[in-house]
Amino acid sequence: MSVRVYDLAHARAGDKGNTSNISVICYDAKHWEFLERELTPERVANAFKHIAKGPVRRFPLRNLKAFNFVIENALGGGVTISLAQDIHGKSLSNVMLAIELPEPQ
Repeated sequence: MSVRVYDLAHARAGDKGNTSNISVICYDAKHWEFLERELTPERVANAFKHIAKGPVRRFPLRNLKAFNFVIENALGGGVTISLAQDIHGKSLSNVMLAIELPEPQ
């Protein structure tokens, strides 16, 4: 059985140019280490491969029990030139939350 990120955390997306910035914040501190181990930049890059060319970088924020993912080349060139309906990429947090992870032990 597996869990999805949304079972363990919530997320918030922002943008800067052609880069999406998605924060993942644990509901409970006990899930921090599991997400640190399983929600890797590689797993996130795979989930976003249909949207973003990458790279994906992860910045852990241990004191907040959160992560900041920076996903480059994800917004169709940026707000001023993108033809996407969601030019700021706010809905990309839903892609992050839908990532399937193995069942926590």
